[in-house]
Amino acid sequence: MKPRWRSAVYAAILATITGGCGNSSGTDAVTASRQPKGDPVRGEQLYQQCAACHSLASNATGPKHCQLIGRQAGSLPDFDFSPAMRESGLIWDAQTLDEFLTSPISYVSGTRMGFAGFSDAEDRADVIAYLYQVNEDPATCPAG
Repeated sequence: MKPRWRSAVYAAILATITGGCGNSSGTDAVTASRQPKGDPVRGEQLYQQCAACHSLASNATGPKHCQLIGRQAGSLPDFDFSPAMRESGLIWDAQTLDEFLTSPISYVSGTRMGFAGFSDAEDRADVIAYLYQVNEDPATCPAG
């Protein structure tokens, strides 16, 4: 297994210890401490590339992105994920999103996601900052 599994395992352990396992509010201390330093306003513009397949509040071709931060990849009960994504063991946080969004197809071999990725680190940071911002906004992403 590639070394990337370690970050997912450590994140899962930390989430369990802090009671964040399954927490979809996005307001726990772990989430707040890992808030990325990108520009969420620019990230919202870049997210339009994601919006071809994803929505924040509902599933589309791809799964919804509300309550993404802290969620285990492939775990939404109402979306048909690829076996590769369900079995990836990833927990979505700034680090795993950055690694995944660099090249989704190579990061999770067998994913159905056809997006080539954001090659620019600043673009990834901005999209991730936007996802963190909406994740914690009850008007955009209500808990539950």
